Amino acid sequence: MKTLTVKELMIPLSEYATVSEDATLSQAVMALDKAQKDFNHTRYRHRAILVLDKNNQVVGKLSQHDVIKALEPNYRRIQRLRSLDRFGLSPELVKSMMEQYSLWDRPLESLCLTAAKEKVKEIMYTPTEGEYIEEDASLDAAIHRLVVGYHHSLLVTRDSSIVGILRLTDVFSLITQKLLEPQC
Repeated sequence: MKTLTVKELMIPLSEYATVSEDATLSQAVMALDKAQKDFNHTRYRHRAILVLDKNNQVVGKLSQHDVIKALEPNYRRIQRLRSLDRFGLSPELVKSMMEQYSLWDRPLESLCLTAAKEKVKEIMYTPTEGEYIEEDASLDAAIHRLVVGYHHSLLVTRDSSIVGILRLTDVFSLITQKLLEPQC
């Protein structure tokens, strides 16, 4: 059986939602909406937005989680919020945090109006070294990196430039297709 490469399953950067790091969250969401409408409808919809610097180089990502977290500005006051989920949160702790930091104490519409003006560079996620993979790498290596790193996607590189994105949803779709084949 032929070994697949990352390049064969990735989505080219040109087909993905991108915005400037100076864009607002509202502009980022509009770019995502447009990319989803223009994208191949036989595949999963985009769930993130890639953030570009002045030289059109990818410098960050905005995930669904980042967009929702941006609605509540008080999350920035909570240090190491991202690492807390790994330890499990009791319902009592979650309630206590909401009260202590006045989280979600305004109506959703009000939070959306405020967040819409937020600059992307203030809320984007900067990918770590483990979230990049060469386009010629085997899909096996990419799957391993997705699993071990618990990533939803990997940025695909060619000669140190980002040329696409490999999404966990596309890998999952391929695997389920393979599992449905009679010889599996």
